[in-house]
Amino acid sequence: MTDIPALSFTLKLLEDVGFPVLVTMFLLIRYEVRMERLEQHSKCLTDTIKELRRDIL
Repeated sequence: MTDIPALSFTLKLLEDVGFPVLVTMFLLIRYEVRMERLEQHSKCLTDTIKELRRDIL
């Protein structure tokens, strides 16, 4: 069970710094993951556009 240390850390963090900070951390982590996905999709789109332009010329 690897989730037990994470859960105990989360509960300890909640006790020490409070609920708003914990929620903020959660949202920032989710935002970071979404930004990484957006970067990947943007790179893929850029590559596709370059390939299409090559085909046209």
